[in-house]
Amino acid sequence: MAANYQHLRTFHAIALEGSVTRAARRLNVAQPTLSQQLKALEERHGVTLFESRRAPLRLTEAGRELFALTERLFAAAADVDDMLGEAVGVRGGVLRIGGDSPPQVARLVAAFRAQHPGARVQVRMGNARETMRWLGAAEIDAAIASDPPADGQFTYDPLYTDSLSVALPIGHPLAALDATPIERLAAETLLLREPTSKTRAFTEQALGAAGIEVRETLELHCRETIREAVALGLGVSLFCSSECPPDPRIAYRPLASPIRQHPLRGYLVCQQDRRRSTLIRSLRAIAKALSEALEE
Repeated sequence: MAANYQHLRTFHAIALEGSVTRAARRLNVAQPTLSQQLKALEERHGVTLFESRRAPLRLTEAGRELFALTERLFAAAADVDDMLGEAVGVRGGVLRIGGDSPPQVARLVAAFRAQHPGARVQVRMGNARETMRWLGAAEIDAAIASDPPADGQFTYDPLYTDSLSVALPIGHPLAALDATPIERLAAETLLLREPTSKTRAFTEQALGAAGIEVRETLELHCRETIREAVALGLGVSLFCSSECPPDPRIAYRPLASPIRQHPLRGYLVCQQDRRRSTLIRSLRAIAKALSEALEE
């Protein structure tokens, strides 16, 4: 009895996500529809593919065997798309990209548009956690994220390496120094991003490693609000060095610490099961070229 291709696609997405809800978002299909298709696949062939219907879903032995086959099936399908000219879709399609670093997203988009001038681009900005959530839900095609958590469903291509810089009001005494000693931040009001921000996490790690406790903190969330607050003298803040646009009211200085800081690494992150598509291969090649250009 021939298997229904749509039912196999449904099973594969659910197995990848470990959840019918997330699979429905990935495929942009109503959750009840996927549940019905999975049930139809199991009943048609007299097999049980998942141990239960509670997330995280666990494959049965038959489910694991089928998943190994569908991985090969959909990898081959991606190769067929390439052979039949999926590149046309890149030129006339839409790239949905999310990121947590506006300068790095702009670099990638500019390079992508240079190679594919006919393609349209949709950009969605958020912090690293939000960006990875959008990618996992297939709401975007690719993400630029700083130090994202490792996950086997994604590919990770190094894109840039960054460090922390201190943003100071232009007339601040510390602005007269070439670099800001981390211990001098103890006497300052520190302006912080939201708790899920990677920049905030690295800021707190650097302070904690050096044993520094600042006098006062003020949470202002977005970069633009924090920059304006620094310019108005409400406090000082730390930014990734690539996110320090010129402003005559603000002085940016490297952060100097006796404790060696780990660099902030940014990656282009894509869905593993789309790695063979023309769009994703093009993006990954661009990311490699941009990364190599920064190293020269």
